[in-house]
Amino acid sequence: MSPKWLLGVLLLAGLAVSGCQSGPRKTSGGFTVEEKDGRIRIEHAGHLVSEYHFRDVSRPFLYPILGPDDVHLTRRWPQEEFPGEEKDHPHHHALWWAHGEANGQDFWSESAKAGKTVHQYFTRRSGGREAVVAARNRWVAKSGEVVAEDERKMTFHAPGKDLRILDFEITVFAGEKGLELGDTKEGTMAIRVAESMRLMKPDKSRGAGRILNSAGDADGATWGKRAAWCDYVGPVGDGTYGVAMFDHPSNLRFPTWWHVRDYGLFAANHFGLHDFEKKPVGAGNHHLAPGATVTFRYRFVLHRGPLEPARLNALHEAYSQGKLLP
Repeated sequence: MSPKWLLGVLLLAGLAVSGCQSGPRKTSGGFTVEEKDGRIRIEHAGHLVSEYHFRDVSRPFLYPILGPDDVHLTRRWPQEEFPGEEKDHPHHHALWWAHGEANGQDFWSESAKAGKTVHQYFTRRSGGREAVVAARNRWVAKSGEVVAEDERKMTFHAPGKDLRILDFEITVFAGEKGLELGDTKEGTMAIRVAESMRLMKPDKSRGAGRILNSAGDADGATWGKRAAWCDYVGPVGDGTYGVAMFDHPSNLRFPTWWHVRDYGLFAANHFGLHDFEKKPVGAGNHHLAPGATVTFRYRFVLHRGPLEPARLNALHEAYSQGKLLP
């Protein structure tokens, strides 16, 4: 074998290895992250966990949200048709962050006058022991004005068979005119849970779910109340599953208010004081000077079976300390 021929073989081998590394990161038993058709697909040990939708949407969102045992913990419509699901609130796209009043502009709904949150670029996409997807976005009003920008990071964990965990962090950047996040219940960190998890109505129609918060409020009494965490639990398929959302102690006005409804909307909202506490209009406004920022952090705990409040308190305390588990 001539030296030149051997050198050529080695170069080709190096190119082949380089090409493999440019694809989705494959880790035995770990997470993979791959872009496909305007979505980022997140898998764990070969099982779909979620997809981040960022192209040609009113705002980026995660759908589906698959919990332990690969069960769907979010409503499937409007992303896809599914028998028996209500078709209300078409802007409820599984799991998302948005607000209904930013410099007077609506970024929550999909009305004719609403603005859009437009993807700009990714700052990180990685797999392994955890999966991380981070992206930069612009808030573009109907007029075309850029009202604000944000950078969000979503970190996925699989600490055991009974739990999956998603950490969601978003930093909002005020534009050149500053930014007023307005006093409205229409927001903010939100998930629309599976139809079967929703609360049962008095006529015993629909779901058989339960809601509980850290203050001890239950079901309909949780709406508009302040708490460090809130947990929405109900039947999915043959089992019982839950979604607990944690407010981080560093967040504005901790503990937050909860815009949580019997039909499945489940949101943490730091701004809606007029709606939640009947305070004067504008009491919940939060102003950022031009170029200023504000950061919000949340944790979603997707769990099999109901969790006792003591367990949820311990999990929240771990989150507050920067830990995954107690």
